[in-house]
Amino acid sequence: MLAMTKKRSVFGGLVAAAAVLGAAVAGGFGARPAVEPVKVGDRAPAFSLTDTNGERHSLSDYEGKIVVLEWFNPDCPFVKKFHYDSKVMKETHSQFINDEEVVFLAINSGAPGKQGAGLERNQQAVKEYKIEYPVLLDESGEVGKAYGAKRTPEMFVIDREGVIRYHGPIDSNRSASEVGTNYLELAVKQVKNGETEIVRAEIDVYGCSVKYAK
Repeated sequence: MLAMTKKRSVFGGLVAAAAVLGAAVAGGFGARPAVEPVKVGDRAPAFSLTDTNGERHSLSDYEGKIVVLEWFNPDCPFVKKFHYDSKVMKETHSQFINDEEVVFLAINSGAPGKQGAGLERNQQAVKEYKIEYPVLLDESGEVGKAYGAKRTPEMFVIDREGVIRYHGPIDSNRSASEVGTNYLELAVKQVKNGETEIVRAEIDVYGCSVKYAK
């Protein structure tokens, strides 16, 4: 009888733990408790966010695909470097625009009232910068904090199994105007080729701070 009680206690503990895990993240592909920043080799935290057109996007929607996440702030000069001044992001995305296996998503984790935040400003930015992939709004900052995103722009490349294979800047030049080696392009191509040892897979990011609420 005592053994049966212990078994029930252990089972109850497992059920409770599972419930906590389920509440911590959205369900599906890439599920992971959002308790610490992720690193290369970790599974990508699940999320579900709405874009500037009102469409919902969940990471689980792209299971089996390569997902490129870009932390975004349209008023950050380093973001403008890649979207307006040099067109690096447009040119990089255009290489994969007809590739159904590769998905680009931008995420703005700026809180209401902060620089570059808000639906209207980001709708305007999509047109101004001619962005051809969804810009998702994360005004609570929950998704940004789950990934440990600190800068705009900041890139994550997730492989077909939902594992983060690249985390870092878009390029090698920390200037707000000059462009260096396109690390993002190299990383996406390597992941697409099935490589798991990405050249310089984790690099210190540079740019503006993410404008979280606190």
